[in-house]
Amino acid sequence: MTDLETRVAPPHTPLLRRAAPALLGYAAVRALGLVVLALWSAARGKSAYTLLTARWDSLWYTRVAELGYGYEVRLPNGDVHSNLAFFPLLPWLERLGHAVTPLSYADSGFAVVLLASLAAACGIFAVADRVYGPRVGICAVLLWEVLPVGIVQSMAYSESLFTALAAWSLYALLTGRWITAGTLAALAGLTRPVGAAVVAAVWVAGGLSFVWGRSAVRTPSAYDNGHAPAHTPGASDDSHAPARTPGAQNASHNPPNTEPSKVTQAPATPPAPAWRRALGMAIAPLGAAAYVLWVGRRTGKGLLGYLDVQAGWRNGFDGGYAFARFVADKFTSIPSAFAGAGLIIGVALLLWLYVTGVRQRQPVELLVYTGVVLVLALCASSYFGSKPRLLMPAFPVLLPLAGALARLRTSRAVLVTAGLAVATAVYGAFWLNGSGPP
Repeated sequence: MTDLETRVAPPHTPLLRRAAPALLGYAAVRALGLVVLALWSAARGKSAYTLLTARWDSLWYTRVAELGYGYEVRLPNGDVHSNLAFFPLLPWLERLGHAVTPLSYADSGFAVVLLASLAAACGIFAVADRVYGPRVGICAVLLWEVLPVGIVQSMAYSESLFTALAAWSLYALLTGRWITAGTLAALAGLTRPVGAAVVAAVWVAGGLSFVWGRSAVRTPSAYDNGHAPAHTPGASDDSHAPARTPGAQNASHNPPNTEPSKVTQAPATPPAPAWRRALGMAIAPLGAAAYVLWVGRRTGKGLLGYLDVQAGWRNGFDGGYAFARFVADKFTSIPSAFAGAGLIIGVALLLWLYVTGVRQRQPVELLVYTGVVLVLALCASSYFGSKPRLLMPAFPVLLPLAGALARLRTSRAVLVTAGLAVATAVYGAFWLNGSGPP
């Protein structure tokens, strides 16, 4: 058997069992990255664990967990770095872990991130499996893991926690669990500013569910070709693993169709009750709104208080002007021109993948979420070296690549993934022992 479809559980099995190959692969790649980091750091006389838990933003989160808010650093140029810029969910979990276990705050943060990264991997699988089937789900998880800055998934940063909450909120939307989706969106809003992307997905999907009503056009799904159920915006689906449709019996012998089907009319699925959809939409923005309002009250500057805090870190939104200037400045010399060209190619690839998702008619929830993440990451005037990790939560942009990887024979897919895993592990060790994330 050479098709990966023969190695995964059939769709009628529980989600966690279907996700097992993806989670095992994720754990193996992450372990490789940590081993390489440990060896590289030891050779340079550094502690890999310190790099993961006690540098850059990790220190800020730990300080919030231990001492609360109110700490700030005034730089010689007048900038003020306040810990109010860091959203509270990760520090709260670090404090909780410290309170109920013998772990230090830093150790607790590391444990939280390890668990969150597994939850994120499982959530990514759940979304991709729902839309394209289990083979693409496995490939999507592995591609997310082998991103060049994948080592961040093991750092005491909030990216893994946010991605887990976002992925499961999107999955809840795809399966019609509106209150769950709204609650997870609210928690995502307590994790990072980009929580706005999850809120936008909930609101747009909810709005469309009211507009389309019971005669909705089905959201395309690869299960329409025998791998997954169709999804109607607003529909309530209490089944984690719907039964196969006719024609899927031979999926273990023929390569799965990982191309999404076109939008087709189908018998309408009764939507979730309107009050559930409305309640989910109402809950979604509460997390981010509560923290922003609290910061405004603490700083005495009202709604603009959080923006002023971010301005102290030179963070803002300028539509991409500062980033464009940063790229343009790379072309002032021959050596740096290659870096500038690489940045342009990278952004073009992201946009092409997003447009490919649109053309493949990904569910609107994924398109809205991914679009907002991309806009906030690429059009912010923040430190440019942080943009790769800011883009990590945009996992749906990897789905077209996951589909292409899934169409390869298993031996070739494994070879490609293994090569990327080694490259990522080496780059992650080099990166953290050098400039690292800001």
